[in-house]
Amino acid sequence: MKKLLILGSTGSIGKSTIEIVRSFPDQFEIVGLSVNNNIDELECQIKEFHPKTVVVRDRQKAKELSGRIGSSCKILSGEEGLLEMSREDNYDIFVAAIVGFVGLAPTIEAIKLKKRIALANKETLVVAGEIIISLCEKYGAELIPVDSEHSAIFQCLIGEQKKNVNKIILTASGGPFLNKSFSELDTVTIEEALNHPNWKMGSKITIDSATMMNKGLEVIEAFWLFHLPKEKIDVAIHPQSIIHSMVEFCDGSIKAQLSTPDMKLPILFALTYPDRFVYNSVETNLKKVGNLSFFEPDFDKFVCLKMAYEAINTGGSAPCILNAANEIAVEKFLKGKIKFTQIPVLIQVALNKISNHTIVNLDSVVEADFKTRELLKKMFN
Repeated sequence: MKKLLILGSTGSIGKSTIEIVRSFPDQFEIVGLSVNNNIDELECQIKEFHPKTVVVRDRQKAKELSGRIGSSCKILSGEEGLLEMSREDNYDIFVAAIVGFVGLAPTIEAIKLKKRIALANKETLVVAGEIIISLCEKYGAELIPVDSEHSAIFQCLIGEQKKNVNKIILTASGGPFLNKSFSELDTVTIEEALNHPNWKMGSKITIDSATMMNKGLEVIEAFWLFHLPKEKIDVAIHPQSIIHSMVEFCDGSIKAQLSTPDMKLPILFALTYPDRFVYNSVETNLKKVGNLSFFEPDFDKFVCLKMAYEAINTGGSAPCILNAANEIAVEKFLKGKIKFTQIPVLIQVALNKISNHTIVNLDSVVEADFKTRELLKKMFN
């Protein structure tokens, strides 16, 4: 019986993790949950799984939840609540399904406790990859990727030697605007941007998929996870989203991991590795799929992908600035404050105006993140 702590339990990854727990009640127990402000769904999860601790980031909502459920479990609030729950040494696997920079500090606490980190929070490695990898090595924590692309690469590399890897190939659906011209992107609506053809995800990551920043962040993640130079990290547009990523080896052979697009599979793998559980809820019939196609991404249209590669080149705090600026830009787009095509413009403003510096510790990461957010928020005041 593995005990799980799930940060972001009402998001798409969190809910898929809970579906896994329902499928394997004798294998997993939930001891902690966190949400931003969705206390209605959290209340249902509490009644079903009886966690020892929950965190609601919105303090007012935390008080409201307390009034509803009384003392049936410990209720914490705010970012300090996330840290406190992460420090409780009562779980085996830390499921980082929370979105955004806020997931970094709790993940570090779990690493210090030598836990397995089932990592779905892209920002953790994007903004502080060197720190995270170093801490995992220091404390002996396991870092198992949950992103379908990184999970695929992780699986393809099992039993292989790094010296034999020629390159890794991250696949990308191309999002809802794959077949639109750059000029057409200027008038796309929020609803159109949220209409992903293959995946059902939260609003922030769906917009990131539409701009292809999601793939850019994954390139930075892969840079840290698999210790490869950016020249060995390739991106291929694959609209069917059946091949989740590939690894090309020095002899010219390529390994790929395939399945119907369903996040429950990489989540289950992260929870059970090195074992595989019998699971019949996701069926992949390649005869019905028919054709699988691949082509080069358009870096001129999807500027965010290009910017992510450049951030690796720049190094230092550039990936952190990129991430923070993207979070703010996406937020403004979803609120109707800017056009879709202004997302990369705002990111570039931040990269130009915020001084790049070496990331030496968590404080330097926090500083770069804070300065970026302050700069862009002032632009809208």
